[in-house]
Amino acid sequence: MSEKREDYISWDEYFMGVAKLSAMRSKDPNTQVGACIVSQDNKILSMGYNGFPIGCSDDEFPWAREGEPLDNKYFYTTHSELNAILNYRGGSLDGAKMYVSLFPCNECAKAIIQSGIKTIVYAEDKYKATASVIASKRMLRTAGVQLVLYKSTGRKIEIEL
Repeated sequence: MSEKREDYISWDEYFMGVAKLSAMRSKDPNTQVGACIVSQDNKILSMGYNGFPIGCSDDEFPWAREGEPLDNKYFYTTHSELNAILNYRGGSLDGAKMYVSLFPCNECAKAIIQSGIKTIVYAEDKYKATASVIASKRMLRTAGVQLVLYKSTGRKIEIEL
């Protein structure tokens, strides 16, 4: 009998990898964010990335971050976390865990709390000083959602497509 492999990836590496791979689907020229929702028994339930809603052409709506309110992306894009929640076609998300490449905003925090997700594992928190993220953390903590900063292993994974 041979010994098992020892260099396999951990659950955290696997699910954060799925979130980061999902982010690569985003067509946003500035910020690509991905999310992966996982059950308590480590089954992938849903994934999402930031982009426009179905039926809203990413060739016809603006990708700009600044300018007139109706000429920038913020009125039109759906964040990865909300997309992952809305993409789920199963039953309840109670007790699930969400892996996300960027800490959720206050609007996504509301959806996360309402959906029953109990843990968020996030890779980056680059907007931590903004009112949106400060409010997000306040709501998430009050609702009992565990916030976990992903500890990168630095492992590089190459996939040939």
